[in-house]
Amino acid sequence: MKNTLLGSIYLALAASIWGGMYVVVKVVVAVIPPFELVWIRYVIAILALLIVGLIRKQSWKIHKRDLLLIVAIGIVGNTISIVTQEYGTMLSSAQMGAIITSSTPAFMVIFARLLLKEPLNIKKGTSIILATTGVLFIVGNGHIDTSNKLGGISLLVAALTWALMSVLIKRVPNSYSPILVTTYSTFVAIVALTPFVKPSTIFTSQLLDPKILGGLLYLGIVSTACAFLLWNRGLQLLNASSGGLFFFFQPLVGTLLGWILLGEQIGGTFWIGSFLILSGVLLVIKEKEKEKEVKS
Repeated sequence: MKNTLLGSIYLALAASIWGGMYVVVKVVVAVIPPFELVWIRYVIAILALLIVGLIRKQSWKIHKRDLLLIVAIGIVGNTISIVTQEYGTMLSSAQMGAIITSSTPAFMVIFARLLLKEPLNIKKGTSIILATTGVLFIVGNGHIDTSNKLGGISLLVAALTWALMSVLIKRVPNSYSPILVTTYSTFVAIVALTPFVKPSTIFTSQLLDPKILGGLLYLGIVSTACAFLLWNRGLQLLNASSGGLFFFFQPLVGTLLGWILLGEQIGGTFWIGSFLILSGVLLVIKEKEKEKEVKS
């Protein structure tokens, strides 16, 4: 029960942090292009991770047999997924982003079945249907611009690669701490992105704008370092297919923050959708509790 509750809290917090990320990205990406934005947020994130690691006297040793897996996580999740997410956010509407993002947990169930041989059951299927329907209720009551096909394709690639990365994390031995896994995968992403970065687009006069600088610090420290640590740790405590359900908190929190901070209008469908998402998540938590009671 303790691991289930902690894992649920970690994953919900991570997804909630990412829910507030879209507004920040929209502002910052107008000044710093996606490739450079992802690179600089990772540089900020790895500095924060190294400081935390030094304070906690983290061991940085990793077995050679696990190195390829960490590299794959860094390339698939930290590089391809995040870059395509930034491009998709720039090129499409927030509503389209929320709908396509909602496909991530379903892809996680598929990858978990193929790569981890996790069993599928009626409750998992029902929870995904409930949560997906909830997201559609939340974002489906406005006009969705379907003309930005490139943005939609980019977001779909982001959803697929994030799902694959989340399942690959389950193959990392539990003996490695989330700090180690997150730091190494972030370093891989920095190395992969560096050849494509144009320094002239980063060091602009607008970089010292408090709004831009604050956005970069949020993206690097909170949305990358902290949220990745929470997500990786949460996936260590829950199976991949169940953990994916908490990704639905991202569009839920994003819409709610838009209402609170930006004055965006939400209707009764938001509350119906929220109820369906939470119902799907609670169904997963209760299922995990029953599984542990049977085992004990």
